[in-house]
Order: sequence, then structure tokens, then C-alpha cells
Amino acid sequence: MSAPTVLITGAAAGIGRATALTFARQGWTVGAYDVDEAGLATLASEAEGLGGRVRTGRLDVLVNNAGVLVGGWFAEVDVARHRREADINVGGVLNGCHAGFEHLRATAASHGGATVVNMASASAIYGQPELANYSATKFYVRGLTEALELEGGRHGIRVVALWPLFVQTAMTTTLKTGTTASMGIRLGAQDVADAVWSAVHPSRPRAAIHQVHFPVGVQTRALALGARFSPAWLTRKVNQRIGGGH
Repeated sequence: MSAPTVLITGAAAGIGRATALTFARQGWTVGAYDVDEAGLATLASEAEGLGGRVRTGRLDVLVNNAGVLVGGWFAEVDVARHRREADINVGGVLNGCHAGFEHLRATAASHGGATVVNMASASAIYGQPELANYSATKFYVRGLTEALELEGGRHGIRVVALWPLFVQTAMTTTLKTGTTASMGIRLGAQDVADAVWSAVHPSRPRAAIHQVHFPVGVQTRALALGARFSPAWLTRKVNQRIGGGH
């Protein structure tokens, strides 16, 4: 029996790197993709030292993690930066899910299942000021995940989304918005990596209800729960307050 395999995009640093090393520690075969070749080289050495292996044709888990974050008032950000953000955040997940499908289906048939983990965000709960385009890309990830989860069932493929709030990585080093000021940046890359591992290995109750969305951290769980049960006007008011609006 070959070791289970995980393929991670945006794996050279931050959440992707922490996720790759988390799976490597458990003896998984790790495939890592990133535009940062130097970062990938050091990741490969570290993962191999932990027992990780070179990727084979098997694909048990696909983690669509690659993404960028542009902060600022929508009209003040150059449209080219908006388009690049959409291309990476939307196009990356779209391409990953489409390209990985046949490998996931084959693995599910021969090994009893496969999983796709798409990196969404708490910004997919309600559109965020100063993160308008970023929020929109994560709403796409949310919708695609929900649809593919319904489609994937007949092939034995689970499709889930992770919803972290802001995470202490290079993406947020210089990020200053009303939301970061009011909520802070309290999650680390390992917090999200641990949540990926948990989502791939759900508890029996979570598996039984086919949980699709996995909030990461206390803040996101509270926001998601509030949005689920509060009226639309109250959800808007809360997000306006969080974003520093008036």
C-alpha cells in the first residue's frame, strides 16, 4: 500500500508550508506547488527530514491554498491589482479542482475516498470594506465548494472549505484595515494547518452531517454563527461596525 498523498498549492510559505509539514509528520506523501522555487526547495528538504515522500499518481487530498490579499478602498486600488487578485484566488481554485478531478476520482475508487480542501475566508460571511474584491473571490470559493460537494458525492470525493479570519503570515504583515484594527490578527499558520488536518479527518458527527464549511478560530465561529441566525440588517450592522464604518 502506498502512503496517502496530499497536494498543496501555495506551499512555499505560510499556511501552505505549515500544512505540508503537518502532513509530512504523519508520513504522508506531499506534493507542493508555488511560484517561490527557493521556498519549495527548503520545504522539500524539511519535509523529507520528517518522513515525507515524493508525490506519486495517488491523490487523496488536494488543498487549494494559493492566494493573495489586497487591502484598501475599492476605488483607490488599481484595477490591474484587483484583476490579479481575482485571477489567483478564483482561477487557482478553479484550475486546481478541475485538473485534480480525475486523480481524485481514481483515488476515491481505489482507496475509499478523496478530499478537496478549498481555502475560503471569514470574508465570505459578509462582504468586507477595504477588502471588497478579496471578499468577492472568497464568495466564489464558497459557492464552488458547495456545488462541487454535491457533485462529488457520487464519486466518493468530499469537498470542504476552511474559513479562517486574518492569519499571521507575509500576506498580513503590512495589512491595515478597519477590520484588522477591530478584530486583530490572532491566528497563526499552524492553527490553519491543524484545521486542514481536522477537516480531512472529520469526527463522526461532522462526517454524518456532511459538514462543508469549517470556521477556524473562535472569532470566525462566532461571526459565522451570528450570521446564520441573525436578520440581514443586523448582520450588515455588525460587519459595518467591525469594518470601522459609520
